[in-house]
Amino acid sequence: MRLLALVLLLVSAGLSTAQADELPIFDAHMHYSHDAWSVVPPREVVEILKKAGIKRAMVSSSNNEGTKMLQEVAPDMIVPELRPYRSRGEISTWARDPTLIPYLEDLLSKRQYRAIGEFHIYGADADLPNVRRVVELAKQYGLYLHSHSDADAVTRHFRQDPNAKVLWAHSGFERSEKVGEMLRRYPTLWCDLAFLSAHVSNGKVVPGWRELFIEFPDRFVLGSDTFTPERWHYVVENARWSRQWLSDLPPAVARKIAYENGDRLFGSGP
Repeated sequence: MRLLALVLLLVSAGLSTAQADELPIFDAHMHYSHDAWSVVPPREVVEILKKAGIKRAMVSSSNNEGTKMLQEVAPDMIVPELRPYRSRGEISTWARDPTLIPYLEDLLSKRQYRAIGEFHIYGADADLPNVRRVVELAKQYGLYLHSHSDADAVTRHFRQDPNAKVLWAHSGFERSEKVGEMLRRYPTLWCDLAFLSAHVSNGKVVPGWRELFIEFPDRFVLGSDTFTPERWHYVVENARWSRQWLSDLPPAVARKIAYENGDRLFGSGP
């Protein structure tokens, strides 16, 4: 049955230009950190999302107040994600910071989130006590781990909790063969596609990635990654570009990656 479904998807026509232009988006990888608040105020952020056709966005922010600010302006649009960083400079220090876990535990006791992340961790550092505790907290609160990692670190997350729900940030940095191997091994692994540009050529998805999307249509979500304030000015352009390459896929696959998977995974409370 799976082979038959794959064949049917492969022979399906892509979206028309008009259909692609109207495709709503769930953006699963956005940041609204302290250095963006004065550059792009909350109401301006919401207008950018609307102009881009982004129906919902999972947002984290360094010190987490930015996410709260956006929720207050657009509660139906913003999906909150808890970031371990209080400032941008903690990207490389959070995993060894003794004050980090009490900070996260305090916020988790006060507010609801859908994920912990996006956090950066690689290789054996994923076994550090702070990271292990984050995996435990995600399990305790029913949250996704949004991990900007290599395959080794992702594997270590699952060793610590075989039932962990992991969203692999920037999975497009990895080879398609490795991503496919990981998806087959871990049924509760999903991939965000922020900065997929190396695998799209002239609006077409390159071989390897195209077959992967068709084999695993339920396991990918979009992301624009507004990691600096300036990135907010490219959200509309990124959404337009995403629709362009999504139009190269069968319509059912394009809809899943564009918004259906995000709605299903992150669209409601824990």
